Amino acid sequence: MLRESPYPMVSVSEATALIMAHVQPLRSEEIDALTALGRVLASDVVSPEDIPDVPKSAMDGYALRAADGLAPRRIVGELTAGGTATVAIAPGEATRIMTGAPMPIGADAMIPVELTEERDGMLYIQRELKPGDYVHSVGQDVRRGQMVLAAGTALGAAEIGLLATLGITRIAAYRQPRVAVLATGDEVVEPGSERPGGAVRDSNRYALMAAIREAGCIPISLGIARDDIDVQRQAILQGLDQADVLITSGGVSMGTRDLIKPLLAELGTVHFGRIAFKPGKPTTFATIGDKLVFGLPGYPVSSLVSFEVFVRPALRALQGDATPFRPQIEVTLAEPVRPSPDRPEYQRIIVRYQEGRLLAVTTGSQSSSRLLSLRGANGLLLVPAGETTYPAGSTLPALLTGQLLL
Repeated sequence: MLRESPYPMVSVSEATALIMAHVQPLRSEEIDALTALGRVLASDVVSPEDIPDVPKSAMDGYALRAADGLAPRRIVGELTAGGTATVAIAPGEATRIMTGAPMPIGADAMIPVELTEERDGMLYIQRELKPGDYVHSVGQDVRRGQMVLAAGTALGAAEIGLLATLGITRIAAYRQPRVAVLATGDEVVEPGSERPGGAVRDSNRYALMAAIREAGCIPISLGIARDDIDVQRQAILQGLDQADVLITSGGVSMGTRDLIKPLLAELGTVHFGRIAFKPGKPTTFATIGDKLVFGLPGYPVSSLVSFEVFVRPALRALQGDATPFRPQIEVTLAEPVRPSPDRPEYQRIIVRYQEGRLLAVTTGSQSSSRLLSLRGANGLLLVPAGETTYPAGSTLPALLTGQLLL
């Protein structure tokens, strides 16, 4: 008699909805704004001042009165961006001025040096000006009271530069999730250990911890738990005690030594135990108290693809990221793609922008054990289940997981 899983098969969209329904951003904390790369803002940032705070020269040249027209001006001084000299401009006068220097009293325009000629202390200009020409006005870049960064924004170099410009050195950011990773299986050994015949090195735990760091979280290694229910129970409880999220690798299929699902059901609530999804059908999601637990398959590709599709968005949402999901794009197939007959498949692809379109090439064999299929991949092609091959030139949706190639 065939053994059947007690868990109904859910769709990718159902699985995603079940996970996200249990995700709430973690509490916020005050941190140093200038070293907050990758952190997510927990509150809006409002500018405390105008930028610039006074009218400033947009270029190197001369500050003057526009009403003087094309008449020559007498040069009465020089202003630099960091200088302290003060000059007042009367009719028929001009002053040299450098980029970023405050405009002098009486001047309402400036002219770039390349549109001028200076002889014997007099300035000759080649075109008439209007008030405000080549001048950065007060609040032109940022206005006092303007919201410059919204809660949920992930901070990059430009955002940190903006905070520094405004003199904001402390911000409220969501706490980074601590994510514990447990490998399971009697056949699994550390990468640096001697490998007995038939054993496998633990690539999943280290690949997952790298992916966790990339997602902005703090990984915690729980090591390898052998196929013993008491050992694995203790390891799960240890992970839950240290972390906000627990990820296990292996032990979620239908074998007699696959112990993770029964343990999660014993300790908490299993929300789904199978997904109509390839690779990664046995991917499992549970909650134990207020902690999230993901049971990922043991095959390396299944583990990482399942992490990318289901776990990473949850980790980004825990950090308060307003856009936790990878961008979805339409790609053109550079070669025929064969679907899986029974489940939608997320095939590993390399996406390039070529001849005005996004062109996708698969990474070769899509076997769940072939980690090479993820090397260099910057996308996951969403291939619906079916029997008909998609010919070259067809378009399909894809998740962009890395930098777009040109």
